[in-house]
Amino acid sequence: MNHIETHRELPKILLLDAMGQPIDWITYEDFATLQSKDRIIWTTGTYACTIRGGTNAATGKRSELVLDTIVAVKHEKTTKTKKKHADGFNPTLTNKMLFERDKYLCAYCGHVYPRNKLTRDHVQPVSKGGPDVWENVVTACNTCNLWKDNKSLEEADLKLLYVPYKPSFHEHLILKNRNLLEDQMLFLLKGVSEHSPVYKECMQRLNA
Repeated sequence: MNHIETHRELPKILLLDAMGQPIDWITYEDFATLQSKDRIIWTTGTYACTIRGGTNAATGKRSELVLDTIVAVKHEKTTKTKKKHADGFNPTLTNKMLFERDKYLCAYCGHVYPRNKLTRDHVQPVSKGGPDVWENVVTACNTCNLWKDNKSLEEADLKLLYVPYKPSFHEHLILKNRNLLEDQMLFLLKGVSEHSPVYKECMQRLNA
């Protein structure tokens, strides 16, 4: 088991419900609170994060909190969790999450750009009835977005380099935390289709 001993290195912790379903990411402070309330049922993972505090004047021993990177807790609202894992789950569409989904790659010219050079483009323009949903938006650089404007792909003589899609809840969690550890990635990939771009990217990272 690997140990991480500085606050700066501490990763986010994957929170599960009592049934082992992912809920969200929490911090080590959240973990400490859950532990103090005796809400942690079990933990798993290959990384033990050790937080060392002050020295007890009576015993001369330094306080220590050992936390894992994947933890299950009790008393969570299972109904809310089930909705997240249902087929109808719809993650909030933000530019940050969109760019993460598309790996900062312009859907038209195929180049990778920094965030301040990217925009959200509607494949079917809003002015022509296109909805602002995951399946109709892609990442585009400022130049391509300006060229496309409110035209259709045919009118702009452009082709999509990838197909836009709505991330599942497991994919959403992976996109939400790009610094997740290997054990967390493997746990979440169990709920991701092998055909998903997120799955393929994670496998490349694991095999690198």
